[in-house]
Amino acid sequence: MVLVGGEDMWGAGSQAYGQVPVRVVLRGEPDGWHYVLFDRAGSEQRVPLGGGGAHWQTSGRHGEEPPWWRRHLAEVAESLRERVETAVADRCFELFGVEAHITWLGVDEPILWEGLVTLREPDPARFPGGARPFVVTLQPGRGALLPSADLLFDTCAQDAWAALEEVARACRTPPPRARFLCGWTDHRSVRVGRGLLAVSTERRMDGVDRVGEIYAERPPGWSGNPRLRLRLDGIDLLDEPAEDVLRLLLDLGHAVVRRGRCLRLPELGLTLYERHEHSRHDGRFAGVSLTSPNPRVPHLV
Repeated sequence: MVLVGGEDMWGAGSQAYGQVPVRVVLRGEPDGWHYVLFDRAGSEQRVPLGGGGAHWQTSGRHGEEPPWWRRHLAEVAESLRERVETAVADRCFELFGVEAHITWLGVDEPILWEGLVTLREPDPARFPGGARPFVVTLQPGRGALLPSADLLFDTCAQDAWAALEEVARACRTPPPRARFLCGWTDHRSVRVGRGLLAVSTERRMDGVDRVGEIYAERPPGWSGNPRLRLRLDGIDLLDEPAEDVLRLLLDLGHAVVRRGRCLRLPELGLTLYERHEHSRHDGRFAGVSLTSPNPRVPHLV
C-alpha cells in the first residue's frame, strides 16, 4: 500500500470520523491495476492490485488491439471491482462496525471506474446465527439438492438454468453468468453471498444436454449473505477444516487420490480443491465439484 497525504486511514486512530472512506477510483494502467481510496479528511491511499496491464502489447510493444481485448478488460475490471468492494467492506466492518457498499460509475470504460462509498448497518450474517445459510446437499450419482430447486444429473440444460435463476432471485444476486468452459456444452454460474455455484452441461447419448458437473467455491473469511454451505453425508465440506473433512471421508471408507491441489474420490465423482499457496488460507477447502456418472457423447479433438 502506498499512502498519498495524511496518516494511514487503516492504521492507529483510524476510527476518527474524518478517516471513513467516501470514494474509490479503480484504474488500469500499462503496468497493472490499482485503486485509490479517499476518506472524509481528504487523505488518499493507493493500493496496487497487480495483474496484467490495460494496454495490448506484443513482444513488449504496444500494438493494435484484437477484437476480444476490450471484452477481456471489461471482465478483468468487473472482477477487480468485486475484489475492491470485498476489501473495503471487510475493513470498514473491522474498524468501524459498519457495512460499506460501493456504487460504481464508468468514467472511461473499461479501464477507469469511480465508486461512491455508502455506509450501512452491518449485515446480520456477520454475526453467528444472524442469517440462514444456503445449504447445498450433494448426493453422488444423483446431483445436488438446493433450498428452492434441485440440480440433478438427469436435469435438462434449460431446467438447470432456470434453477440457477431461482437461486439468484432467492439470494438477491446478479443473474447467472455464462462462459465457455472447455470440455462442456455450456457452463453458467451464480453468486451465493460471496460464494459461487456453477453448473456445466454435457450432451448425453440421447442427444439431450443435461447437468454433467456441479461446482461450488467459497473464499476465506466472511462468506457474505447467505453463506454457501456444501454438505455430503452430514459433512460440511467447506466449513470444517480440510484435514477433518478428509479424515471423515476416509473413515467412511472412501478412496482418495491426490492430483496436485485436487483430492479426487473416484467412486463418488467428487473432487475437493485446496487453496493456492499465494492466496489467503483458512485451512479449509476452496471448492468442491461433483460429476455425473452417466455416459455422454465423446467430444471431438
